[in-house]
Amino acid sequence: MDEALLAAYRATDYRVRLPRGGWATIRIDHALPPALLALSGNRAWGFITAWNPLSRPTSLAHNRAAQRTLLATLRALPQTVQVRAGVGASPDGRWREASLWVVGPDVAALDELARQFGQFGYVHGEAASPARLRLVPGLGAPATDV
Repeated sequence: MDEALLAAYRATDYRVRLPRGGWATIRIDHALPPALLALSGNRAWGFITAWNPLSRPTSLAHNRAAQRTLLATLRALPQTVQVRAGVGASPDGRWREASLWVVGPDVAALDELARQFGQFGYVHGEAASPARLRLVPGLGAPATDV
C-alpha cells in the first residue's frame, strides 16, 4: 500500500449512526467514543465497507449492490451481535463511503470479509482499546495493524 493511501486511511473519520440519532466518530489510535463503547461492551468490533474495491472508484450501483451483499453476509455470521450504518469520510468532505460498524466478528472473520470485498484494510478494536487500522493479508500487504 502506498503512503498516500495509508495516510488517507489514517485521516478518515469513521462515523457510526447512533440508535437515537446522531453520529459517533471513530479515530484510529483513539479509544471508542463513549456511546459506541456502551454499545460494544467488551466485544470485538470492526468498521468495514464494500465500496470502491482495491481503492478504485466504482459506480454507485455497483457500490450499493456490494454493500447490500456485505450486510447480508455480516448478518449471517454466527458471532455478529450488532450491525450499525456508518460512513467513512475524508475530513475535508471530498469523499465518503457507506460503511458498516459491526460488533462481534473477530479479526479472522473481518480479514476474510475484507478480502472477499476487495478492501485493503479496515478499522477494528475491542472494548476500550484504541481503534487500529488493519491491512488485509493477501491484498498487497502482510496482515498487520498499523
